[in-house]
Amino acid sequence: MARFRITTKQGRSCNGVRIEPGMSVEVVTQSMSNPVSTNGGQVVIDAFYRIYGIDIKKAGCLNSVYLEVERL
Repeated sequence: MARFRITTKQGRSCNGVRIEPGMSVEVVTQSMSNPVSTNGGQVVIDAFYRIYGIDIKKAGCLNSVYLEVERL
């Protein structure tokens, strides 16, 4: 099992969703690979929705341009 911290790098407003820089979530996965690219990033999407109430995929921010992934 691996634990990751995913943090937004920059702000963006798209499709009615506002992303602020510095928003972060922590996820635990069975895989050692990047959770943003594994399984369509579903664990990251769920974590941002659970903590901030936003759909990061709808905002178009589910990629390495907007997200920094750090393995803990």
